[in-house]
Amino acid sequence: MSKTKQLAPSKATAAKTIFKCFQILKKAGGEMSRKELLVEMTNTLAFSDYELEKLESNGQPRWLTVFLFYSVDANKAGFLAKNNGIWILTSEGEKAMKFGEVGLIEAASKAYRQWDSERKKVDLTLIDSGIPIEEISKEKEEEINYDIIKEQAKDGISKHITKMKWDTFQKLVEGLLTSMGYFVDFNAPKGKDGGIDIVAYQDALGIKNPRIKVQVKHYPSNPIAADSIRSLKGVLNPGEEIGLFVTSGSFSNDAKRTARESNVHIRLIDGSEFISLWQLNYDKIDDQFKKMLPLEPIYFLSTGDNSN
Repeated sequence: MSKTKQLAPSKATAAKTIFKCFQILKKAGGEMSRKELLVEMTNTLAFSDYELEKLESNGQPRWLTVFLFYSVDANKAGFLAKNNGIWILTSEGEKAMKFGEVGLIEAASKAYRQWDSERKKVDLTLIDSGIPIEEISKEKEEEINYDIIKEQAKDGISKHITKMKWDTFQKLVEGLLTSMGYFVDFNAPKGKDGGIDIVAYQDALGIKNPRIKVQVKHYPSNPIAADSIRSLKGVLNPGEEIGLFVTSGSFSNDAKRTARESNVHIRLIDGSEFISLWQLNYDKIDDQFKKMLPLEPIYFLSTGDNSN
């Protein structure tokens, strides 16, 4: 019998899912959107009826709730970072993989208990590391449910964007830029655009450098390849202009590396980050753009960690 099977059922599920999460992230180059990660985990892991059972507390499969519960531990341990829907395997997390499934989850749980004890100033011996998922603390349960609700909301927005025409999404990018204080001088109509869809300035007259040249691709299903990043770089004047590439989908790892290594600054915004920025700046977005992607804000008590 393996060590994983000797653990309490919920802890065994945690060990299996967290380790698989780390494996997938490592294979993907160290980072992946939460949505893509969960799809890959669903496709590559076998789950028992116990793990697939939906919990009354949130309507989600037990394995997902357990996984999210222990991902908080991995995050506090510094093994995993979460940023605008992107999950990142840290160098410490990659090193921790050598402990194996059980060792990894034990190390993450220990780090979380240490963090929690320092925060609450309680004795570590009073914290039960093997607590069943059905008996998790109210505070951690709220954090998990908040995470689920946020992602459900983002998925709904993403599906709405997917159904848009390309020019509507391009107008949304213009609306977002203007809400952030930039001045849009040009929004290309359909046809050849010379590789530039939008030109934006930091001031109304366009005097202050650098100006921003924007490439917009409404490709919700296909990752943007490195060649597209190089094409944008080719139309930028170093020192005077910077590039912004916005997609309704995602970027390949090669595309991300190309942008990072470019001697001309190129900022990438994928679909998940676009939605986050739209939400963040929604109050400042002009009504003509709000009509294209209207949101209804709902307020929750903050969990104290908005990085998910």
